Amino acid sequence: MKVLFKNIKELLQIRDENTRFVSGKAMNELPTIKDAFLLVKNDVIYDFGPMKDCPDEAVDHVVDATGKMVLPTWCDSHTHLVYAGQREGEFVDKINGLSYQEIAEKGGGILNSAKQVQNISESELYKQTKTRLDEVIALGTGAVEIKSGYGLTLESELKMLSVIKRLKENHQIPIKATFLGAHAVPEEYKNNKAGYVDHIIKEMIPLVAEAKLADFVDVFCEKGYFTVEDTNRILEAGKLHGLQAKIHVNQFNSIGGVQAGVKQKALSVDHLEVMKYEDIVVLEKSKTMPVALPGCSFFLSIPFAPGRKMIDAGLPLALATDYNPGSSPSGNMNFVVSAACVKMKLTPEEAINAATINGAYAMGLEHKVGSITKGKQANLILTKAISSYHFIPYSFGNHQIERVYLNGVEVV
Repeated sequence: MKVLFKNIKELLQIRDENTRFVSGKAMNELPTIKDAFLLVKNDVIYDFGPMKDCPDEAVDHVVDATGKMVLPTWCDSHTHLVYAGQREGEFVDKINGLSYQEIAEKGGGILNSAKQVQNISESELYKQTKTRLDEVIALGTGAVEIKSGYGLTLESELKMLSVIKRLKENHQIPIKATFLGAHAVPEEYKNNKAGYVDHIIKEMIPLVAEAKLADFVDVFCEKGYFTVEDTNRILEAGKLHGLQAKIHVNQFNSIGGVQAGVKQKALSVDHLEVMKYEDIVVLEKSKTMPVALPGCSFFLSIPFAPGRKMIDAGLPLALATDYNPGSSPSGNMNFVVSAACVKMKLTPEEAINAATINGAYAMGLEHKVGSITKGKQANLILTKAISSYHFIPYSFGNHQIERVYLNGVEVV
């Protein structure tokens, strides 16, 4: 099937196949073509350029994008989409002054979600998650990473990962699965965290890997959850079974988790609301992608990751939603891009780079999505008629998406 987008006001995020991610000053550069065309053949981007070079050939469908812009779909590299029920009661607790840690101590937080996942059927869990995934696709997300971690038992973690596998089979967008058994210590191991870490290493990881249910292994490296020593042990076990590392780190405290991530060659280190000088330095010569989650900062009223400081130090940065029922109950990447500009002082160019090409890299998908590059999947956003792409983060309360295309086919 051939689809031609013509008269595009501006085609955003033009890259060659050698650009895996951008960092430092280069993040403020967003290559574009004005008055452009884009040709899709057999699900991928086949050709693009200025309208004066638009090919004169028969196509199956023509999209007239006069006054509108085209850009790659958002790449959301950190979500917890698979969960059961909601946690709006904890939202009220937060309004009434309880901290994230205090809510967890009274049986809320991750353990609350774990109970709900343990008591739901896989079929119903899939149904709830599919609804959320379809919603974020409609908001322009064209690639997503989904974590387990609300199971905290072998049976329930496998249930969550099986749901992700079904989503992969039934959706056209690239989906990456992450095993996050080390999300919290379950009640039955409350006084035996070392025993739970051993359970993850000796039983959970081998079975997850054998069943080919995950691409990555993750750990919540934070005071009150898992130490740097725990993190290293779990990530090393994951590596032995072919699971690449990711880490939740520096959300509330800097305890050496970033250094552990670099040591373990983690693909990404995520959260980073609290960053020390040494955390930035250790990332400078690594291939580990820092990932900021401004939706979580907004919802919990905690500091935003110092994205401006990290970029000015020469680092790359990706943006993701952290979509989950407790600390970031939204998968709207458009809001994330706006919040990064407003609260983290990123330029629109930096935020779009962080939410597309760098987000793709943070999932190991930079060869498939994240930029307008010949041969990549034609996962595209067609905007409404807007004055400039700066209007996308500026209009934070109303996304500017007219249509979403996956593999060149309109889905919304």
